[in-house]
Amino acid sequence: MLVSAVVLAAIGLPIANGPTRADSPPSGAGTVRTENARSIDVVVQGRIAQRCAIGDIPNTNFGNLERPGLGMSARVALDCNIPFDMEIKATNGGLTHRTMPGGQGPYAGMLPYSLGVEFPVRRPQASMVSQRFESRQLRGSGGVVSSLDGIATQGMTISVDMGQPQSEAGLLAGEYSETITITIAPR
Repeated sequence: MLVSAVVLAAIGLPIANGPTRADSPPSGAGTVRTENARSIDVVVQGRIAQRCAIGDIPNTNFGNLERPGLGMSARVALDCNIPFDMEIKATNGGLTHRTMPGGQGPYAGMLPYSLGVEFPVRRPQASMVSQRFESRQLRGSGGVVSSLDGIATQGMTISVDMGQPQSEAGLLAGEYSETITITIAPR
């Protein structure tokens, strides 16, 4: 019997009884006879592709920004089968007046906010990752949240809480907006 037949049996492939065509081993198999072999190694390999994805985050319209206690919270799909870093950047670092971001007279043109993210990870034990940023921290290079060498498969919660204008007169009348970009980068 050829060692290649032992390898075929070890991985569950059928072996023909008796000699095969011209008593030759299957394609790619060695020709060492068993009477010379003391042991064999069977190498089994496989691969799982990296996957790291985030779901859609809904746009939010707070309406009248003069109302106190404005905020939102949303569950978002998050599925990463490898450790990752989450980068969060903001265009303006606050809800900003569309035409006069610096305000006018005694009225402010920007409303600060805080943004929080929270998601469970497994490393292999389960734990919770939670991070909160002030809007000004998200300008430029932004903020980074690490999965702490864990994977995340159960989604995340993102929350935004409006702050107070930096002017006692309040906010300048008009439309305000901000764009927040969240990027997932596998490590």
